[in-house]
Amino acid sequence: MPERHSAENRGLHASRSHETSSQISWSPSTWRSKPIEQAPVYPDAASLAGVEAQLAKFPPLVFAGEARQLKRALGEVAQGKAFLLQGGDCAEAFAEHAADNIRDFFRVFLQMAVVMTFAAASPVVKVGRIAGQFAKPRSTPNETIDGIELPSYRGDIVNGIEFDGASRIPDPQRQLDAYRQSAATLNLLRAFATGGYANLENAHRWMLGFVKDSPQASRYEEVASRITEALEFMRAIGLDPETHQELRQTAFYTSHEALLLGYEQALTRVDSTSGDHYATSGHMVWIGDRTRQLDHAHVEYCRGIRNPIGLKCGPSLRPDDLLRLIDVLNPENEAGRLTLICRFGADKVGEHLPELIRAVEREGRTVVWSCDPMHGNTIKTASGYKTRPFDRVMKEVKSFFAVHQAEGSYAGGVHLEMTGKDVTECTGGARAISEMDLRDRYHTYCDPRLNADQAIEVAFLVAELLKAERSQGAKPVRADAAE
Repeated sequence: MPERHSAENRGLHASRSHETSSQISWSPSTWRSKPIEQAPVYPDAASLAGVEAQLAKFPPLVFAGEARQLKRALGEVAQGKAFLLQGGDCAEAFAEHAADNIRDFFRVFLQMAVVMTFAAASPVVKVGRIAGQFAKPRSTPNETIDGIELPSYRGDIVNGIEFDGASRIPDPQRQLDAYRQSAATLNLLRAFATGGYANLENAHRWMLGFVKDSPQASRYEEVASRITEALEFMRAIGLDPETHQELRQTAFYTSHEALLLGYEQALTRVDSTSGDHYATSGHMVWIGDRTRQLDHAHVEYCRGIRNPIGLKCGPSLRPDDLLRLIDVLNPENEAGRLTLICRFGADKVGEHLPELIRAVEREGRTVVWSCDPMHGNTIKTASGYKTRPFDRVMKEVKSFFAVHQAEGSYAGGVHLEMTGKDVTECTGGARAISEMDLRDRYHTYCDPRLNADQAIEVAFLVAELLKAERSQGAKPVRADAAE
């Protein structure tokens, strides 16, 4: 192995470390002294403060110990011993909060994880974009329709999607609704994950009705049948799901973009066992590509909490800027602390990803590399629909794995906007959804999502890539990687 740092690189690293250590002390509110992007303007500051004070007294949605468990699991991903599957709605909606929707999403997620686990013969860390993914960044603060200009829709936690003046006014009370929906969603997810629904003996029953006649159905049934055979063998030698909880339960975690910082601050708690601060709005939060400025509010808030953190990495991110962000967000180089969620676009992966990998490897920084093949591949059709061509999604995933293979690094995860519903929002896939089909079931509140059939197709692609990666042999993990 080459030297971890050249003399020049050691000097650069020392300079950045000095800058980091000289920062002001952190508290959950120090972000308020920083510039901020993507922040809604509330007309009633007193009402906003009152809602935040209420939230600060509410019970945490998740617990510090759960966030630490996820960080340990992501540490295994960083070491090349597991794989991260992260996905869910583009933006959760109050009107679509139904048990059936949550169950169908969970079913598809379990299917995807099983397919990947079976192929890679290694654990899959399951993290949903759910129970908190209510806020969305927007390209412009306002939008105009038929000559009428109103504030942009920023997610149900901020304002309403209806295009009228009253709905588009940011309303602090919506944060209370978001908290309550998150709590109810988490309650159901925990029941599904630990109450028997995730039992591997149910693998055949997870198939959604509308997927049963799709090209993915027979492929999945083959995997489920092999799992059933393996369970029958294990039972024959005395290993039964009833006595081995790892066969009948699963660990499932929640995540969302930490965009609305007043809400995040109100749900930040001090862990009584460690004295550290944790965001208790979700197990993992991430910083978006539009809000990752080093000296701005979102980085300031996230540097102080001890949860696992994600960082969206788009085409405009330069290697030195990424290294500075890593030093601020993960100064202790803790395995599992930081996931780099790469979102370049299918035709830009080869141009941008290698230089980021080389910089991170050169500096000996420990991260999880994850592929977001959705956000860089959004187009607008002639009929006005935003969509994501499925072939571009698949191409970005393939390119992501190919670049990591060429660089000798580990492609550790995928990050998808997806749903368990039979929507027509992304064109292509095995069912060949056309532009004309988009109008049939285009239900998203923001960006187009993969439907269940397309999501499972991505899972099979990832499974094949993981299997190939395993057979070719991944790069050995550095002895100093966890320092």
